[in-house]
Amino acid sequence: VVMHQNELPFPFKRYQIQPVWRADRPQKGRYQEFYLCDVDVVGSKSLLYEAELVQIYDEVFAALGLPVVIRFNHRKILTGIAELCNIREHLTSMTTAIDKWDKIDESGVRLEMEKRGIPGLAIDQIISILSEETLDGLAKTLQDSKMAMQGIDEVKQVMQFLHQTTLHNSCVFDVKLARGLDYYTGCIFEVAAVEADMGSLGGGGRYDDLTSVFGMPGMPGVGISFGAERIYDVMEAKNLFPSTLTSAPQVLFIALSEEALTFAFAATTEVRRQNISADMYPEPTKLQKQMRYANQLKVPFVAIVGDDELRSQTVMLKNMESGEQKNVTLSELVRSMGHRA
Repeated sequence: VVMHQNELPFPFKRYQIQPVWRADRPQKGRYQEFYLCDVDVVGSKSLLYEAELVQIYDEVFAALGLPVVIRFNHRKILTGIAELCNIREHLTSMTTAIDKWDKIDESGVRLEMEKRGIPGLAIDQIISILSEETLDGLAKTLQDSKMAMQGIDEVKQVMQFLHQTTLHNSCVFDVKLARGLDYYTGCIFEVAAVEADMGSLGGGGRYDDLTSVFGMPGMPGVGISFGAERIYDVMEAKNLFPSTLTSAPQVLFIALSEEALTFAFAATTEVRRQNISADMYPEPTKLQKQMRYANQLKVPFVAIVGDDELRSQTVMLKNMESGEQKNVTLSELVRSMGHRA
């Protein structure tokens, strides 16, 4: 964005899918090399983009058939908590400890804060504030912090946008959501699968000064990401991949003679040129052997070419599910496959 700032229209929306690397020790759901799927909007402070990003999460996981909980919070609320507890200089230590709440529980978070030098009285205050479950209740507790109230107001505005639509998944405010990255300045998000021990499947938030690192201050942005491998792992564990999901061709050509093999090769080529996935058995061996191969591939259709078909320049098209067979021309086969696609 910084490099192309004079060419891009703002707000600028983009997505990107690419492999990334980290130095962490590999463990379940945490790989050294993995694919990150990013969605960002740069160049606007409008909170409707936070709502749009929640919709993207919601629609993607609904399409995958994977129920999730979309949690969100606001960095200004966390900053306000630190200010009220007089530990503004320990903000990073506080958020890093809170970020581990799901893994180490309240007692573990207390110990983590103690190790990081946060005074005991402040820890008690923080834990007490974090026990507040409602946004209105939190507003009463944090009413003396201008920073926290700004965050609460922005959260309410995002929720107002979201109330205008119907979500497939649960979207909840969670004051215990911290996310450890310091460049977040506004709303932060995290997604977890329902009843799956995998941790975060995605996360993100608003970063209103990230471009300043590259010499361009004052360019607001907000973005989210999906962890492709974790999503795959959860879907595999929950057996959510559809049984029809297959890399098999739509049609397999079978030839019963050497002459028919040449015609089948030309027919396969023509069908592929019509953007239909097709393959052929490489030799005119016994029909039973070729059909067994078709069953192993789980192809929906087989196009058989024998002497009669060769003479009429047609194929015997067999529906492998119903067993129905009919003699068709190549153009009829293409129309049939195209309609089904």
